[in-house]
Amino acid sequence: MSKNVFNNHPLIKNSNQYFLEQKFVSISSEDRDITKYPTSSEFEMLLPQEYLNVASARLYSWSFPANYDVFSSSYYNVTMTFKMDTLYNPADHFFDNALAKGIYAALNYYKQKELLIVIETGFYNPDQMATELTNKFNATTTSIINSFFDDPSLWNGVDYTTAKRLFELSGGYNRFKIVYNSVAQKLWFGNNADQFTINNSSSIYFREFFVNNSCFRKNKLPEWVNWGLPAYLGFTRCDSMATNASTYLETNADAFISIKDGNPVPRFFYGDAVPESGDDGYWLLPTLPGAEVYFLRAPFKISFMGQAYIYMEIEGWNCIDETSPYNLSLYTATNNQTNGIVNSSFAKIAVPTTPISQWFDTEMGPYKYWNPPAERISKIKVKLRYHNGAPVEFGQFDYSFMLELNILKPQQERSYSIVNAYDLGQQQSFASKYI
Repeated sequence: MSKNVFNNHPLIKNSNQYFLEQKFVSISSEDRDITKYPTSSEFEMLLPQEYLNVASARLYSWSFPANYDVFSSSYYNVTMTFKMDTLYNPADHFFDNALAKGIYAALNYYKQKELLIVIETGFYNPDQMATELTNKFNATTTSIINSFFDDPSLWNGVDYTTAKRLFELSGGYNRFKIVYNSVAQKLWFGNNADQFTINNSSSIYFREFFVNNSCFRKNKLPEWVNWGLPAYLGFTRCDSMATNASTYLETNADAFISIKDGNPVPRFFYGDAVPESGDDGYWLLPTLPGAEVYFLRAPFKISFMGQAYIYMEIEGWNCIDETSPYNLSLYTATNNQTNGIVNSSFAKIAVPTTPISQWFDTEMGPYKYWNPPAERISKIKVKLRYHNGAPVEFGQFDYSFMLELNILKPQQERSYSIVNAYDLGQQQSFASKYI
């Protein structure tokens, strides 16, 4: 039995010779399907063509907008709590004032109650943060005083109608003042009459651990460093109680206390506006008869810069191993192995600037290698996140990056005979003499 093996297209033997081609692909987040991927931090996109025999890839260049929020409800760092402690009682100083009596009654009713403030989402410089905190502390206290005045059943038989009217005319509670010491880079919290405590151990900072276990925020890892707004302001997990000048001097041998009109008060020159303001460094003074000022200093410097790196993940391309924030779990408590992540990301991108600006950079070091080469790549799925797993929020701003693909192009085996043009001319001249 015979077989016809004739073929007009004979197979060419694989010579295992390849040409290495560098191919660059530019990708813009604005080209994604916005209906399917409304946020640019994660999307999937088809590439302009199918890339065959891809041996390696890396992030070659990128451009990102610096319009990020350091403080956001998504990062659990826009809230903090405080409570009122020792209050200014006008009766103790023989001060017969309806407004002061009404404020004392209202604050005494809510004494030791945890009061919540929420700052605006965004990016702050230190002076802006001091202004925001001052306004929020006073606004929250004003709110609870109004709640007391609006409910006569809480008045305990005393008529506070006059105090209510005077409180409205005065513009509300204004005894809190928070300032920034630009030399020490620390925030100071003060009140010109009432003692207060900042509740850094509040349960609101531990709710994040519960939320992380729910379906809403599974992608964010628990942290022990940036655990809430007080951590960015320079506080630890311990509650901080404001003290008066005498108590402060018992435990602090520094020169922040001075005498003004016979009263010991805090003093430092904390900003460029001091000469214009005329306060001569006295940022917190008593305004009521016999009142003492209460204040506290954050133990550490402020930290408003936000995340330093963005991690880019590309599904199937990740090549960077990454450590993971420590968390107390059954896994970490029962073995001594790392909880780091193998092949967690494709590139690690530094954030070199603060809002509002645009930053550019080129040539990321890590390569993703395929052995054997990836047979076919036609689409990519991109995700941008921070080290703690939270997605990068670019809002309505778009970004772009360029990928470098190293592609192996198979070649047919050929033999070449290369002759120098000069030598060829000399040979022809020699031959012509003997013809």
